Amino acid sequence: MANVEKLSIALTPEMAVLVRGAVESGEYATTSEVVREALREWKQRRILQQGDIEELRRLWAEGLASGPGRFLDMDAIKAEARRRWDEQRWPG
Repeated sequence: MANVEKLSIALTPEMAVLVRGAVESGEYATTSEVVREALREWKQRRILQQGDIEELRRLWAEGLASGPGRFLDMDAIKAEARRRWDEQRWPG
């Protein structure tokens, strides 16, 4: 790790205990390793969330482009959902 930048971070006492515990148990060699892994996981989660957001936007646009809905109000939507549920539970 030739090119690193040293940062100072502040943790709650509970988080500090968790970080120190991970090092003391031998799971990690240093507190920096704990923080780096946490940041890698955070970065990956953000990438996945961005993909989810893009998918929702695509589906939203697709829905809008499909034209007006078939149901007039929430009661009609609920009735259709109940009908489908009943069909699944008692087919035929």
